[in-house]
Amino acid sequence: MSSNLSFFDLFLQASLLVQLVMLLLLATSVVSWAFIFQRAKVLKNAKSDTKKFEDKFWSGVDLNKLYQELSARQSNNGMASLFCAGFKEFVRLRKANAGSSEAIMDGTYRAMRVSLSREVDSLEANLSFLATAGSISPYIGLFGTVWGIMNSFIALGEVQQATLAMVAPGIAEALIATAMGLFAAIPSVIAYNRFSNQVEKLENSYGNFMEEFSSILHRQTLAQRNDIAQA
Repeated sequence: MSSNLSFFDLFLQASLLVQLVMLLLLATSVVSWAFIFQRAKVLKNAKSDTKKFEDKFWSGVDLNKLYQELSARQSNNGMASLFCAGFKEFVRLRKANAGSSEAIMDGTYRAMRVSLSREVDSLEANLSFLATAGSISPYIGLFGTVWGIMNSFIALGEVQQATLAMVAPGIAEALIATAMGLFAAIPSVIAYNRFSNQVEKLENSYGNFMEEFSSILHRQTLAQRNDIAQA
């Protein structure tokens, strides 16, 4: 009986629609796991980069030197990107004498906000797929289950003497479709919730850095204007 009801045999004996459902769920599961491993690596690197940048930034390094060092790189991510965007705009506005210190800080903050939005979008990439897979996979599996059981009862109604052996394959394939739907959904939901929480924490860290960095630049602007006024 076990050989007759093996997974591969059940897949081959299933109707075309149920086979398509199983293949769709299998593909969804494979893609979901690929995105899970990818997002886990990206978020791990983002947290590591954040810690390294914070350690360097708060070590008392000269901001001009830090900006030149980061600008020499091909690309910057996370807080480094926010810092470069904000400091670049700050220097540009200050050289252009763009009005009051409030106007300079408004422009600097807007530049960092744009960079923050891009960084968050990058961190959230593919999370929508995990959310979708976690939401709809059980229903797709349930559809395969309903279809398989319906075919089993239709076949059962066409014979005079029904036995369990006649309906078992159809019911088994139906249950396999449900199991595959859950197999695709559960890891996706867990990963989505975990990654969303990590992205939220990183976004909060970026936001706090923006506020602290803005305060530092604002103090520098006021100090420079006081020096000019005293001269």
